[in-house]
Parts: sequence; structure tokens; C-alpha cells
Amino acid sequence: MKLGFIERWIENGALTLHWPPNDSMTFGQGTPHAHVHLRDKSVLRRLLHHPDIAMGEGYMDGDWWPGEGGLKRVFELYFANGDPEPARGLQAWLRNLVGHALDWNNRLRARRNVVEHYDLDHALFESFLDADMQYSCAYFADPDFDLEQAQRAKCRHIAEKLLLQPGQRVLDIGSGWGGMALFLAEHYGVEVTGLTLSEDQYEESRRRAQARGLENRTRFLMQDYRDHEGEYDAIVSVGMFEHVGRAQYQAFFDQVDALLAPDGRALIHFIGRNAPPCDGHTWVQKYIFPGGYIPSLSEVATRLEKTGLVLSDLEVWRRHYAKTLAHWTARFQASREATAQRMGERFCRMWEYYLIGCEAIFLWGDLVVYHFQLGATNHSVPLTRDYLYRDENSVVQRRRAG
Repeated sequence: MKLGFIERWIENGALTLHWPPNDSMTFGQGTPHAHVHLRDKSVLRRLLHHPDIAMGEGYMDGDWWPGEGGLKRVFELYFANGDPEPARGLQAWLRNLVGHALDWNNRLRARRNVVEHYDLDHALFESFLDADMQYSCAYFADPDFDLEQAQRAKCRHIAEKLLLQPGQRVLDIGSGWGGMALFLAEHYGVEVTGLTLSEDQYEESRRRAQARGLENRTRFLMQDYRDHEGEYDAIVSVGMFEHVGRAQYQAFFDQVDALLAPDGRALIHFIGRNAPPCDGHTWVQKYIFPGGYIPSLSEVATRLEKTGLVLSDLEVWRRHYAKTLAHWTARFQASREATAQRMGERFCRMWEYYLIGCEAIFLWGDLVVYHFQLGATNHSVPLTRDYLYRDENSVVQRRRAG
């Protein structure tokens, strides 16, 4: 087998391949230095044929496993050298075609995509999320925050951006297991409606609301955001926009515009690409988030410009999700044996590849978290950001002093 492709690809760092019985070969030099063990040398053909999909599938199937430095080091080397498979010609056209076909998240497909991931296994999500089951990027206002503190800080930060007053009506699009809605109802005295397409999230949200005595201030609906009616003082959406699909971006923002009160505010929190748009069917789309797509800033902004909404603030969170994913990975590994008994070893390999791979791309790749703060008018939000940080800074100072 010709291995010159690998040698040409690795310009930064080094890769050592190991295969039975005791053979090995090193490409490149310096750091990062990743070690990959192959079940046998023929595995390379599969891995090099379509790296972005085959690497993940090979790891799931046990065709390869990392050595010294672990899986994270393998990803670090990958991002240090760029995509080994740039799309060109017919291949680029085909990947583009597939990518756009996956964007058509009609109501039936959106529901099916949600079920495939969020209704997968309740115990799995309990095993690695925080106690409030927030399945989105946490906010490390203090670098020493644990996961619970960082998730509460995220909720506080978002709540302040929404400028909430007791008794106001809030819509949570993609409300998950109810964490954000319950936090806002409990700490800000607002009335929250949460929308989800997951039966597990719907039932768990209602159960938690009743257990905390918040059933009179929260209601949860199994409903597509496109079918919802009403008027709200504030709208929040955390980690849902990634599932909307490009063909539906305009419908999403038009609906936010239609549901927002004349002086309302909205906060859209989503993973975005700090780079131009990128088409193609990825391993994450195939195995983790069917129908998902990570947009570039330009893809979102052009849709927003066609509404009556005002972009009052844009905040970019860098590396917060990497820290969040590191916490999730540690918790997942702590309960891995129990998960393997329920879901199987192949599933566990899939899940750790997902968690560690996502941490890597937030550390070394082009993904960030965007906060779009939107106003119904140009006067909906204060002139400066000062109001956001008064209470938050005091929390951080108390934490460091104590």
C-alpha cells in the first residue's frame, strides 16, 4: 500500500501507525505526536478512502484505537494539518447535493430526527449532563466553575439578556428537559412556554415542573415551532437552531418576529462556524445528529436581515463548549461500564468519539457559539452591555474570595 498520501498530509507534528505483529511507521516529526493502532494494515484502505466518515466508523468498529496521548491527541494532529480530503470537482458537487437535500427538515423529518437522538436513552443523558440536564454549552464566567455552576451561569447570562420582569411571558423554542424554562420561572418570576418534539423531554419537563412547584408558571408542549401561536415578551432558543436546517432559516426568524411582542427581546444561542459555509455529509450527521447543520455567520445574518427584527448584540463564546464537553466526557467515562451494559460497547465508542471529537473542534477547529440578541425595535435593549455584568461579576468575585 502506498503511504505517501499520509507523508504529504502531515506537515505539523507526527503520526505513528502500529499494526500486528509488532510493526510501526512514523510520519512527520515534532508535536503533536499521535499514535494509532490498527487491527491490521489493511484497515488503512478503509480509513483513507473517505476519512471524515471512515475514521469514526473504524473507531466504532474497533478497526483502530489510539495509543499514547489518547483520542484527543489524534484529533489535535488532525486539526494541526487541515482536512486531508478537500472536496473537488464531481465529489464536491455530490457532497453539496447531499448536504442541501438534508436541509429539508419538514415537520415529519424534524420529529424523526429528534426522536433518533433525544429519545435515545434517558439514563445516558443523566449520566453525563449536569443535575439540571442542560444539554448545551455552559458559560465559564469563572474558569474554576464546575459544570453545575457554569450551566447556572449560562442561564443567568441569558436571562439578563432577555431583560425579564416578573409576570412576563417567555417562549422557549427547543426547551430540552426543561432546565432553562424552570430556571427562568423560578428565579425571574416569569411564565414560560417550552416547545419540544421529544416525548422523553416533554414528560421529564412536566414531571420536574410539578416536583418544583412550578406547574402554574410553566407549560410544555410537544409542538413544532412553526405551528405555535401567541405573543411573548421574550423568546429564547438554546441549542435548537442547529437542527432547523438551512431551508428553514427564514421560516424560523419570521416565526420569532411574528411571536415577539412590540417591545420584545429574543436570544438565539447556537453553534456556528467561524468560517465560510461548509457542505457535505459528516460522521456527526450520520450517527449523532441526523438533519443537523452548523451554519456560518453569513448564512444566518442574511435571513435575519429580511425580518423586522433588530440585531441588538452579537456575542461569540470561544472554548466554553470545549470545557463543557471535557466535563461531559469525564462523566460519561465514569459511568461507561453501565452504559455499555445497556447500549453495547460499539455505542460507547461512538459516543466518546462524538464527545472528544467535538471538544477538539471547539479547541482547534472553527466552531464557536453565537449569541444573537434580537429586539423587536431599536429601543428594546439598553445602549451598552454594562447591565449584563454587574451581578455576574459579583458572583465571580465572591467565588474567588471564598
